[in-house]
Amino acid sequence: MLKTGILNPGILSLLARVRHTNTLVIADRGFPFWPTIETVDISLVDDTPKVLDVLRAIRPNFVIGRAWMAEEFKRENGQAVQEEFLKALEGVPVTFEPHTAFKQRVPNAIGLIRTGDTIQYANMILESA
Repeated sequence: MLKTGILNPGILSLLARVRHTNTLVIADRGFPFWPTIETVDISLVDDTPKVLDVLRAIRPNFVIGRAWMAEEFKRENGQAVQEEFLKALEGVPVTFEPHTAFKQRVPNAIGLIRTGDTIQYANMILESA
């Protein structure tokens, strides 16, 4: 039995299948369902867990080469929220693009982890290094 680190078997399975340059999506509660990729839904109630909770949990064992987020994230969220996300992604190049372009990347991902996050456009696509 696992005693530390990520305990969710679905998330562990997704992470174990990510290889060099594969991508993984971490999404907020309102992100559309994608029937073509595996989704691990860990939403419980509003803001539990948050996208940043998942990011912080996977970062110790997931080498991120780059990340994508929607441009709308910057428009819809204040400076404090933006800084918190950029701090959590410290050292990772982040590309902001229109949400419609962002969503076109999703079908190529290994999987999607859906959270209960209510932050507007808190979604991110992480590419393994």
